[in-house]
Amino acid sequence: MISKTYNRYFWLLDTLLTSDPLTFEEINMLWEDNPAFDGPLPIRTFHEHRRGIKEMLGVEIECDRSRGNVYYVKNPEILKGNKIAKWALEKYSIPQDFVTFNGMKDRILLEEIPGGIRHLDSIIKALRTNTELEIGYQKFEDEQGEEHRLTFHVQPYALKVFNHRWYLLCYVKEREGLRSLSLDRFLDVELLKTSFEMPTDFDARKYYANVVGIYVDPKLPIMNVKIRAYGIQAEYLRSTPLHKSQREVLSKHGEFAEFIYRLCVTPELISQLLAMGDKVEVLEPEELRERMKEELRNSIERYE
Repeated sequence: MISKTYNRYFWLLDTLLTSDPLTFEEINMLWEDNPAFDGPLPIRTFHEHRRGIKEMLGVEIECDRSRGNVYYVKNPEILKGNKIAKWALEKYSIPQDFVTFNGMKDRILLEEIPGGIRHLDSIIKALRTNTELEIGYQKFEDEQGEEHRLTFHVQPYALKVFNHRWYLLCYVKEREGLRSLSLDRFLDVELLKTSFEMPTDFDARKYYANVVGIYVDPKLPIMNVKIRAYGIQAEYLRSTPLHKSQREVLSKHGEFAEFIYRLCVTPELISQLLAMGDKVEVLEPEELRERMKEELRNSIERYE
């Protein structure tokens, strides 16, 4: 769990990185609006945090007196070469033992985190206050290789993490339904002045209860899926179940184990099973087994 001091460091740095230069008064207003902090930010504490950020990350927060005493990040490029700092900044999570990042960055190797984390504060505020959002959303390239910006007006319901990506589950007015939007596709987020009422019977956990991942189709039936995991893969599944419904029904020590799930067959489930390669075999239902064969044949054809 991150300490209060580190949390303040990362909030201050993130605020200045994602905003135009701010006066201390403007920084203090944003500080007081954050529910994680209790009371105003003393000017002395602010300068102590500036020094702490410089000592810990090598990032300098400078004051531009010629523009009305506004504060800005002088050397943001230093974060690009420090994955530890970037990860901690975007996740707001770091063990308290990491007293200095500069001495650890070559010994702690982390995966790249997709963008979009910078919008979390606005999204969480919208979730807390049931306020609508306007989102600039970047679609993937179409068949002509062109990318398109879409504007969505949404009612945020919940946040979910899957495969190292954040997703916002929301009611999208333009689509007239619930969608899970990937935060790394967000171009910008605006907190609107319009509020909404959450459905009293909505439960995010129940919404995703029968799927692996974030794809939900109410038309898909819930069915039994049975797989056989070979060798060490069985141990991996025991320690990290593919789905919460996982039950082990057969085990031949050192050879294989069989697991049954109760869920919907979605593209994400198929992708997860394919990722296990020849260490997993789908036994039931037959249509999923045939689908796996088809996917594997297509892969072989590409190599041939």
